[in-house]
Parts: sequence; C-alpha cells; structure tokens
Amino acid sequence: MMMTPLESLISRSIDPGNAEPLTRAAIEQYQEKRLLQLVDYCRDHSPWYRQKLAATGSDTIKSLKDLCSLPLTNEEELRHHGLSMLCVSQDAVARIVTLPSSGTTGVPKRVFFTEEDLERTLDFFHQGIQALVDSGQKMAILLPGATPDSTGHLLAQALERMAVTSHILGLIDEPEKAARQIAEVQPHVLVGFPVQILAIAQTAARYSIPLGPIRSVLLCSDYIPASLSARLSELLHCQIFSHYGTVETGLGGGVDCEAHCGCHLRETDLLFEIIDPKTAMPLPVGDWGEIVFTTLTRTGMPLIRYRTGDYSRLLAGPCPCGSHIRRLDKVLGRIHQFRTLAGNEQLTMASLDEILFTIPGLLDFQATLTSEGQQDTLQLCLVTIPGSEAEVLRLTAEVMARHQPCQGLRLSLTVNASSRIHRSKRTLQDKRLEYSP
Repeated sequence: MMMTPLESLISRSIDPGNAEPLTRAAIEQYQEKRLLQLVDYCRDHSPWYRQKLAATGSDTIKSLKDLCSLPLTNEEELRHHGLSMLCVSQDAVARIVTLPSSGTTGVPKRVFFTEEDLERTLDFFHQGIQALVDSGQKMAILLPGATPDSTGHLLAQALERMAVTSHILGLIDEPEKAARQIAEVQPHVLVGFPVQILAIAQTAARYSIPLGPIRSVLLCSDYIPASLSARLSELLHCQIFSHYGTVETGLGGGVDCEAHCGCHLRETDLLFEIIDPKTAMPLPVGDWGEIVFTTLTRTGMPLIRYRTGDYSRLLAGPCPCGSHIRRLDKVLGRIHQFRTLAGNEQLTMASLDEILFTIPGLLDFQATLTSEGQQDTLQLCLVTIPGSEAEVLRLTAEVMARHQPCQGLRLSLTVNASSRIHRSKRTLQDKRLEYSP
C-alpha cells in the first residue's frame, strides 16, 4: 500500500532537508510556530482581528495548547466583517469567491485569496491527486470550472504539472447526456459530486455506455455515503477516494489514501480541531462534534478557529498507510440540518442516503418533512432510471420500513417524471413549522 502522497508535501513544508518519515511531534511543532506567527500577523494587519483578539485578551499566545483561548469565528462574522478581516490591500487579492445567503436578502459571504493562497491550493491538489492518476492519463472533472481559479479550473492547472489531460464537464443534471460525454473522453479518473457520479455510472450500465478505462473516482463537495461508494466500486470496478474541503479552507482540505481510513488533512496549511457544537468546548481526538479550523499560512483572509457547521471527528493514531498526518473521519453533514423527530430521534439527509442508495435504479431523491396534527410525514420524490419506477418504489418502501428513526413517520412516495438530478448539494427540507396550528 502506498503512503499518502501528502506525506511529501507536508514533509517538504516542515523540513525540506529531512528524509525521515514525519512524526506527530514534528507536525505539531510546525503548527505551533505557524499559529504564533498567525496571531501576530492578524493582529498587525487586520483591524477586525486586532479588535477581537484584544477584546478577548488573546492577542498573544505562547503555545499550541493555548489554541482554545483564541476566539471562534463564524459565518455571520465572515459575511458582515469580511473586508476588515483582510490582512492585505484589495489590490493584492487575486480571487474573491462570493457565496450568496440562504435567504433572499441576506448579506453574501465573500472569501478573499491572494496568488500565494491559490498556489498553496494548487500544491495540495497536485500532491493529493497523485494516488489516483498517472502522467499521460486523462481525468473528467464534473465540477464548476468555467471561471478562473474555480475548483475545476484549479484542479486542471494542478493536473498540467503531472502531464494529465483534464476535461472539465461541470456540474450535471442529465446523467445520460453526461455519460455519453464521458464515453467520448474515455477518462482514467472521474471527479465530482457523489450522487451525480453514481447516477452517471448507473445510467451507463443501463444503456451499455462504455465510460472508459476508469481506474479511480474522487468524490467531493457533499456527503459521501458508504452505500454509494460500495455501489460505485461495484459498477466501475475501481477504487473510490474521498475529499473534504470548503471554500473557506481554500477548496482543498483533506483527501484519503489507498487505505480509505479517513481523509489525510492539509496540516501545514490548516489546523483542525473538533468542538462541542452546543458548548463550543474543544473535544478530544476520537469524539464527534463540529469541525473547526485555523488557516496557518493564509495571507489574504486568514481564519482563526472558523466554525464550519460540519459534523465529524478526528481519528487517533497513524493511518494503516503508515503516515502520522492527522485524518478526518466521514463528515456526516451540516449540524443545522439534523432534524429531530418524535422520541428525540435524529434524521439527516446522510442517513437517508446511506439506506436509499443501496437501491438499484435510484438516481436521486428529494426529501421533505411535513406535519399535520401530531403526525409527521416524510415525503420522498424519487428520480429513477426510466423503466425502473415500480421496482424502486417497492424497494424504497421496504428499506424505509426497516429504518429505525423513520418507523414513526408517515411515508409518502412519488416518482419524478423527469430523470434530471440535483446540480448542487441536497438537503432534507423541514416544512413542519408551516403546518403547526
């Protein structure tokens, strides 16, 4: 088994002349040095951080153990104080990513990057992708890539350094059309949203469309169900890799290795921790909670202890591949999207994905919770391969009847007449409040 390719990237950043394997102590010593420098940098260059650090008495810290004394940063602060969080002039900003509010009138979220920040993401992509593809091969990228420095565009730039040919197809909502485009490319690797790639693989199998000599798939940008990964591996006969990242992490955050035991994190650029989402207290390695990270090398808009709202845990000990780089377990979704049912049971889109994507012929689904009186209803609108509607409806009813949190719910099943799937992340909609008396 090959050790994670991030080993060389992180080793080069910590000590370019050292040929010995990385140790946990060496990584944390580097992170401590960078953290102390970061606090000084933010205090000296950002009006917002200068005020916030001084107000909390944390404008100076002495070691990595003092991390929890630094104030947390959240999405609302990023939306409302973004410009004053900048540590460079606006002329030095190479790219601004704007993310709209979930509401119609909310302040959009803007994340600023310098050329140096983007270069570090390119380095991560370049190294992290080496477990999936070899020089001279081809990759189909099913991610946004029309604009410079978008995710797909940056990945394509990184692939150029490996002499890998990239084909950016963008996000898809028509699986058959995308399958035929991929068949024309004949790639060795696919990269994209989990549900979209599974829909393509199932459609290709249904219509005997030869996708190509695919050796690996990288899933990213949404929850990655184990059931979906297993189904993809069965359909495509290849390894399935996972990536974790957000716009705030600089797009790249972590990627798993051939051991498939968690995502190795970009530890020289990002310092991860897990906190209790209710108390905001730090949790030990191995406990589940909210992902928080600090950008150790970001020059444009550093983020100190940024709350992602994602639910996961850090894994203890070295990876089976031999690396001591910290690993992030499967991300179980956004905390604010966990839905509480009668009996205090929790229902999430992730839990529905795990059970429903075992069903052959199911391409996608929309899930909505409603309520009338004392009875909650889960409405599932299914997207299926044409001709498999009746069988998918039958199997869905069967698996849902066995799913413990859903046994107290009324189930409403329909089939979407269209074969179009979601082009973006999927959520479990909760409309129960609309029906409250």
